[in-house]
This record gives sequence, structure tokens and C-alpha cells, in this order.
Amino acid sequence: MKILYINSLYSPLIEGGAEISLKLIVEGMKSLGHEVVVLSLMPEKGMKKELVDGVTVYRAGLQNGYWPYSKAKKNKLSRLAWHYKDQSNNAMAQVVEEILLTEKPDIVSCHNLAGWSAAVWNPIHQAGIPIVQVLHDLYLLCPNSNMFKNEQTCQTQCLSCKLLRSNHADKSSQVSAVVGISNSILQRFIEFGYFASASKNIIYNTRTISNPAPKSARRAGQSMRFGYLGTLSKVKGLEWLIEQFKKLDFEASLSIAGKGDKVYENQLKELAEGSNIEFVGYVNSTEFLAEMDVLIVPSLWEEPLGMVAIEALANHVPVIANKRGGLQETVKDEINGLYCYDSEPDSLSAAMRQLYENPEQYNQFSQAARESVASILDADRMIGEYEAVLKEALTKPKPEISK
Repeated sequence: MKILYINSLYSPLIEGGAEISLKLIVEGMKSLGHEVVVLSLMPEKGMKKELVDGVTVYRAGLQNGYWPYSKAKKNKLSRLAWHYKDQSNNAMAQVVEEILLTEKPDIVSCHNLAGWSAAVWNPIHQAGIPIVQVLHDLYLLCPNSNMFKNEQTCQTQCLSCKLLRSNHADKSSQVSAVVGISNSILQRFIEFGYFASASKNIIYNTRTISNPAPKSARRAGQSMRFGYLGTLSKVKGLEWLIEQFKKLDFEASLSIAGKGDKVYENQLKELAEGSNIEFVGYVNSTEFLAEMDVLIVPSLWEEPLGMVAIEALANHVPVIANKRGGLQETVKDEINGLYCYDSEPDSLSAAMRQLYENPEQYNQFSQAARESVASILDADRMIGEYEAVLKEALTKPKPEISK
């Protein structure tokens, strides 16, 4: 079959895990003998066609107010105008229509649609081509992609989300199959009435992670090295982590890896003053995890999956995770790590203490960690599951053409 993949970005333009996963999927499907084409965005005007590791990639100029992946700050009015146009960007839908005529795919797999907008479903649907929508984040529900506001997770859509996503649930009826990268993210969309006509699927993202030597067994009273790896932002729960770490009365260190907004970084550093906390910036994740005893993922928002937790477990590092979102599907309480709860702030320091005071339990978690995510790390598993979803979507009756 011939598959057209649509995503905001494609390698070497990478902003997050979605782009990494998409490249694995595209190249994996190509290796199975399918014809693959990618359509992505670029900041320049026009259209560019190129080969990326043997894959045909179209890059279309984004027709909106500004390039959203620039580091330049935009004022609130500019951002609102951008999102208003992005709720249904017909100019980008026309680009998709042109590519459909040129490439004539059998099926279209949509991924992150920021910049494209949900309007791109229309020409695909009108052409009678099945659509598979893969959910990497909450963008189709919330312009900020995270449903997090006023320092807490949104249980319902706020007014701006309702206005900017007012017809998305109805539009999603054009989709033949939907894939959530976790059950958590899939259920969020189902709760809001999305993808009523689509088959529902869960396919966990994967990474190629070599298997390092197991961690040395811990002994009673041994200093514990805690680590955080990711973006430095409020939704990640870093203030909570720092405050809880400062409460510990045993020998421990905390290394915070990653970067964020400079002002916010400085606020975190001020909060951490006087404690054994180090900010190490960007790091090689494998090398970083080799030096850590425990990874902490205190995210306050509903992480779609939490690939950083999977990476830690693959490196034999137990994880303490806030029990939210997709993290619950990889971090298993009392098996490969422990849960904490942002509704009970001291549960985080209690979990840190539990692992310090119980070296035998820690060693059990570390020994179980890699095996607990072994199936997720199987790239053939992921590619095979995507191939099955696409094939099934092709056998379903053609979607009815909306008038």
C-alpha cells in the first residue's frame, strides 16, 4: 500500500518524541515493502521536495502568522490570532489536496496537526481515502497541547479551548481509525466525544535503547542519586520536586537535566539554593541515567506516555512518577518504581525515603525494570501493530462523503 504521513515536522526538524517515533514508523513501514511519503511543514514559503534517508519528504511553507517553533516570544494577541486561524486552516488543506492528486496514496496517516489544522481531514475524506489519526498529545482538544491551566490539570475544556475546538469532535467523524500512544490519551478524546466512527487502537511508542550493565546492588545507608530529565517548565512539577527534596534528612543528591525558559530556570535555581541540587543542562540521556539511582517524573499534567520513564526503566533505573496520564501504563507501583500524588505533596519525599531505607526493595525494582518495558522496546512490535491498523482501515467501507 502507499501511505502518506502528515505531521507538523519531520527529521531533521525535531521538536519532540513525536518526530522521533514518526521516523521509526515511516522507515519501518518502508522496510516492510510499503511505499511511504511524508508531508511536513517548513518556515519558508512554497514547497520543497527532498529525500531523507531514502524517504520522499515534502515540506510545505506554513501559511499562518508566524513559525511556531521559533524561540522568539510572541505576545498573547499574536498567539490567539495564530490559534484562531489554526482551528481550520483552509490554505493548508489545499496543500494536502494538491499532494493527494500528485501522490495518490491508498491511505493517510495523520500525526501532529499543529500548523496543518484539522481542516486537512476534509480533502482526504472528500477523496474517499481512509484516515488514521495518531494521538501524540492533546492538541486537537487544547491549543496548548496539555490541558493544563492555573497550575492544575483541566478536567473540562476551558472557554478558549471550547471556542478554538468547537467543531473538532464533529470533524473527527471523518477518521477511519484512531491510535493513542497510550490508553490514557485515547480515553481523554473519547470522553470528549471524538472519533465516534473510528476503530480505537493503542500502540505504544518505542525507542532503540541498548541494554547496559545492571545497576550495582545498593547497600543500607548508601547515598542516593536522584535525577530529573526533561524540559524545565511548570507542568513538569519541578517546584514540587525541589521542595520535597529539600525535606530529605538523609544523604542524597538531585541532578536536574534539561533546559527551559531562562526566567523560570533562574526561579528554580533560587528555590534550590542551599541544597545538594545541581542543574546540568542538556545531557546525553544514557550517560546521565548511568549515574542515577532513581529517576523522578513529577509531571503535573497528563503525560501522553512518558517516554523518559521508559528510557530510565530500560537502563535499569527505578522510577518515582506522579500517578497521572500514560505514566501509569509503564511505571508499576511496587514493581519497577513507586507512585507519588500531587494531591498529597509529601508522598514524593516519602517515596524517595522508601527507596533509600529499603535497599532490597530498590534492588528488586532495578532488576525488574528492563523486563517490565521489554515489549515496548520491541520496534518490530510497534511497526507490526501500525501495519495491522492501516490494513484494517483499508478494508473498512469507504467513508461517506459529507455534503
